[in-house]
Amino acid sequence: MRTKDQLETAIRQGGPAVLIVNVRSRRGRRHFDQAVRLLDQAGLTFARVFPVADPERLPEIFGEALDLAPDLIVVGGGDGTVKEAVGHLAERDVALGLLPLGTTNNFARGLELPVKLSRAVAVLRDGKIADVDVGRVHRSSDPQDKAGEVFANMISLGLSVEVAGHVPHGLKRVLGRGAYALTAARLMPSHPPFKATVHLGGRTHDLTTHQLNIANGSHHSGRPIAADAGPDDRLLTVYRLGDEARLKLAAATLRHVLTGHRRSLREDEFINTGDEVFIRTDPPLPVDVDGEIRGETPVRVTLVPNALRVIVPRGFEDN
Repeated sequence: MRTKDQLETAIRQGGPAVLIVNVRSRRGRRHFDQAVRLLDQAGLTFARVFPVADPERLPEIFGEALDLAPDLIVVGGGDGTVKEAVGHLAERDVALGLLPLGTTNNFARGLELPVKLSRAVAVLRDGKIADVDVGRVHRSSDPQDKAGEVFANMISLGLSVEVAGHVPHGLKRVLGRGAYALTAARLMPSHPPFKATVHLGGRTHDLTTHQLNIANGSHHSGRPIAADAGPDDRLLTVYRLGDEARLKLAAATLRHVLTGHRRSLREDEFINTGDEVFIRTDPPLPVDVDGEIRGETPVRVTLVPNALRVIVPRGFEDN
């Protein structure tokens, strides 16, 4: 592995780069041509450009891109596209550049990347390389699942999983993040609470809730989890929103939206661990991994520190 400075120098000297854009994402289809033009104006050139209309082809596309031995892969899309990118680039000597073209862009926001396309391109041109953490989720009932599946931002259980599966695509296209809030309001009255057992740091926590999250990143639904959360803080942050009462879920969600940027991980809702969490629920629940359903509980979640090289603004605090 080269040092960050060595890799950055190779990229600035015109080392091979690849552009992959999910043109099925909310903004990818509308902004693909603009993105290509802005990148060209910024002096960024690419050995290959992949506009991907079928997200199921993303694993194949990333394989083709890596065969070119690039120094940089720039990815445009939402959180699902970013998850696919991180799964291929974690623990590799390749930098990831991001064009946030999704609805919530949680991982990009945690890296302090601007959502406006022209400013995101400017970061690719002028930014620096940081090493940030990733997570791995392991199906604890499958003894063969030792490596686990890499994720960038968050694992979720409960109401948000149901919301993600029911939010109308047309509404999401029109309202963006607001579509999730409206869908949650519709589904909340009938959503049942669940019991969860969380093992971490030698302690066991039993709780009842409608929503449980395990975060590597610092944003949820496009808003900060807490002022001191970050994608390179060497912590998996486990937290619930409310308890079995639906009104408390609503209040906790509103507090997250309005005051997340002022909250601290030292508050009672948050449980932190350096590297490993085990989650069991009653009943077993689907597990949302960066926006995609990937099996169900029980699961074990581990942290992989400094596993991903990514281009961030110069002011980003790289730990």
